[in-house]
Amino acid sequence: MDWLRDHAWESWLALTTLLAIAELVSLDLVLIMLAAGAGVGLVAALVGLPFVVQVLLALGGAAAMLLVARPPLVARLHGGPELVLGAKRLVGETAVTPTEITVHQPVQLKFAGETWSAKPYDETLAIPAGSTVEVLEVRGAYAYVHPRAELAP
Repeated sequence: MDWLRDHAWESWLALTTLLAIAELVSLDLVLIMLAAGAGVGLVAALVGLPFVVQVLLALGGAAAMLLVARPPLVARLHGGPELVLGAKRLVGETAVTPTEITVHQPVQLKFAGETWSAKPYDETLAIPAGSTVEVLEVRGAYAYVHPRAELAP
C-alpha cells in the first residue's frame, strides 16, 4: 500500500491506459468511461490530494461519465437510418402504368431501375393506364401497388 501511495500518479496512468486499451476490444463505451474516471484520479494524484480523495474522485468521475455522458453517446451511435436490403427497398417507389393493371393482368413496371411484375394491392381494383402507382408490398416476384393519391391544385 505504501508503494501505491508513493507511485499514485503512475498507477492511475497505468489503470487509465489499460482501461482505454480494453475498450478497444469491448466497444461498449463502459471501460472508456471507467478510464475517464481513472484519469480524474490521475489528475488528483498529480495535484497531491490524499489517496482516499483520489479514489473517491475517480469513482465519482466514472459514475458521472457512465450516467451522464454514455447514454447520449450510445443513442447517437445506434441511431440513424435503417439499412433496407433486397425487395423491401422498393416499398414507397412509384411508377406510371403503361396499361391497365388487374389481378389477372399483371404489368411489368420499372421501379428503382429494376423491372418487376406488378399487381394491385386491392384485388378488386382495376388500375387504369397512365396512373401513378406506389409499391405497398413485395411478395415473391410481385410488387403489389396502389394508385397514388395526387393532390389537387
